[in-house]
Amino acid sequence: MFYDVQSNEHIFSDSKTFIDAVPLFDVITIRDRYSKLDHTSDAAITDFIRENFSIPDNKSDYKSDSSSIHAHITKLWATLERPPDKKVSGTLIPLPYPYVVPGGRFREMYYWDSYFTILGLQADNQIETVQHVIDNLSYLINLNGFIPNGTRTYYESRSQPPFYAFMIDVLAASKGDSIYTRYLNYLEKEYAFWMDGVNNLNDTIRTFRRVVRLPDGKTLNRYWDDKSTPRAESFREDNGTADEAILKIPNCKREDVFRNLRAAAESGWDFSSRWLSVEGFKLYTIHTTDIVPVDLNSLLYHLEFTLAKTYELANNTVKANFYRTKYELRKKEILKYCWNSKQGFFMDYNFKKETVTTVYSLAGVYPLFVEMADKKQAYLVAKRISQSFLKAGGVVTTSNNTGQQWDSPNGWAPLQWITIQGLRYYSQDSLANIIKQRWISLNLKVYNNTYKLLEKYNVLDLSEKGGGGEYPNQDGFGWTNGVYQKLSHETPLIPDHPSTLTPD
Repeated sequence: MFYDVQSNEHIFSDSKTFIDAVPLFDVITIRDRYSKLDHTSDAAITDFIRENFSIPDNKSDYKSDSSSIHAHITKLWATLERPPDKKVSGTLIPLPYPYVVPGGRFREMYYWDSYFTILGLQADNQIETVQHVIDNLSYLINLNGFIPNGTRTYYESRSQPPFYAFMIDVLAASKGDSIYTRYLNYLEKEYAFWMDGVNNLNDTIRTFRRVVRLPDGKTLNRYWDDKSTPRAESFREDNGTADEAILKIPNCKREDVFRNLRAAAESGWDFSSRWLSVEGFKLYTIHTTDIVPVDLNSLLYHLEFTLAKTYELANNTVKANFYRTKYELRKKEILKYCWNSKQGFFMDYNFKKETVTTVYSLAGVYPLFVEMADKKQAYLVAKRISQSFLKAGGVVTTSNNTGQQWDSPNGWAPLQWITIQGLRYYSQDSLANIIKQRWISLNLKVYNNTYKLLEKYNVLDLSEKGGGGEYPNQDGFGWTNGVYQKLSHETPLIPDHPSTLTPD
């Protein structure tokens, strides 16, 4: 039944719909009934599914009105918030505290979305909701040993960009430094997940799950997924990509295609030219697991930094020094392997080819966001952003237009925030404010026309919608709401004018 439904786009256009459906009867009963169907036409299968499952609806009960955008977002938090899950069937992982979902087809809580969402909750002084989100993520760390991509069972083989330590920073800003020691065990478990197998690497075994041994014998990380099968939520799409790869790439294995698609899903950038071969940037050439991503390793640098800081607060000098050594070493390795001095930008590193990749992306701003770059590097990164990424509606994700949603012409709220904050840390305030103003203006323009905030935006042509990827642009939308609310609650915007970049 699963294969029949997920392989047929005429039954559900969105592959995520069926696996989010809730069975109305026990599995054995449904399976027995399906085996007795006289025929499996599209109509017969559709009728069967609707008789035996509760089908999720993307529509919200929220009624848009002409409220100001700030009031709209504040009211929308209640619409996007879900109560604790007391008893759940289907694929939803039940959570013990209230939580916030992104919206649209994303009916569950997501890991990295949550950081950008709680920025807006913080701006609206909803600190207890911030606490609930973090406590749910901590619960998931205890339950799984890590934070899954999202709170569905089909996400339990992978995580997402590790922003948990940044969320602790947000809560500590409101409740004090005791928050760090309160969540210390969870920070340790998060770190252990990403570093699993590091002590087993050697000259023969160069990779294990998310750790990679580099040519100098040191270690950095990559994205991974513990399964090498089609994603249940994109079953038809993944099989189609694998079919194409088998036809066009000699000696290609289907399981390798599936693993790399899944690893890209762990990155949150699903999909992007970052993970594709440069010859045409076709999805079937995906090779995510060959790449040491600069953003992931920057986030793990911050996690190690946070662990060192937390152990200092706990008066544990030995452990504080241990993690200080870890983050200092990681910084050296990131600067060694990901800084492209010729181009003046941070790039991903292909450890199979032992060279930086050629794709310019906003992942290259993460070293500024975690404050590991020096002033000259930050100046050069700012210069590249101004020249190559700054567009009419903010900053574009990459310089490549491939049809994938994490490429040009799309701009995403989390990357606007990362870029703006990274630039601010190095006193590149003029450029940061231009990005902020253009992004806020674009969000406001779309809101005034539609009374919606969207998952992503076209930042090149402001008359066009963001697009690409495996599903339509979603509205709601958790992280856009969060970043808009956070940025717009700051000091008034400055007029848009050409940026003046200085090395200082």
